[in-house]
Amino acid sequence: MKQASMARLLAAALLMPALAAAADVRIVGEHLPPSSMMDGNVVVGRETRKVREIMARAGIRYTIELLPWKRAYAQALSAADTCIFSTSRTQEREAQFRWIGPLNEAQWVLYGLAERHLALRTLADARGLVIGTVLGDARDDYLRQHGMEVAPVTQEWLNPQKLLLGRIDLWAVGMAVGSKPFAGKAWEHKVVPLLEFNRVQTYLACNRQMPEAQAAAMQRAAAAMRRDGSMAREQLR
Repeated sequence: MKQASMARLLAAALLMPALAAAADVRIVGEHLPPSSMMDGNVVVGRETRKVREIMARAGIRYTIELLPWKRAYAQALSAADTCIFSTSRTQEREAQFRWIGPLNEAQWVLYGLAERHLALRTLADARGLVIGTVLGDARDDYLRQHGMEVAPVTQEWLNPQKLLLGRIDLWAVGMAVGSKPFAGKAWEHKVVPLLEFNRVQTYLACNRQMPEAQAAAMQRAAAAMRRDGSMAREQLR
């Protein structure tokens, strides 16, 4: 066994007695490939791997499942044992959670149909256009606060369908910086980025009532992953 792996297992073992009395952590997220998705009965994906590694290093037992975003978010707010990923850390949300991470940095980009040749220089240029969002998502809240007309759905995958059918004018997409989220999709070349309107960091957001010992162990694990390059390596897989 590699020395680093042995050290990680030893650290987890040392943490277990202190955390044994705490309840298992329930982790929820949404279906959002390539970050989180189902492979049979198992939740997989780039951001999912980061979360699983955090929990393994922290030595905390957990379950993980995917739900519609608004339902997942509500449960993370109300249930003391629940965390949600990947959650944009915004000023409005700051006091609502214990923040574990960051896991990643995300761009918020308005996409439109290439054939329409829309030109956006600022967010104000999108006034009067209908923007597809996800109900309860930070992008949805942000655009509403800036006076934009939004048409929210419960699942992100519905937005590209609505855009292609002309039921919305724009789609507010959150994606990892430098990623190509639509690579391989049949409609990949039919939609184009028109405007980056914000950048945020994304986290594993845990209920404020989570025991301090659990949250601290998880944050130490996340910090260690950033120092040893594990977080960056997962981004490239």
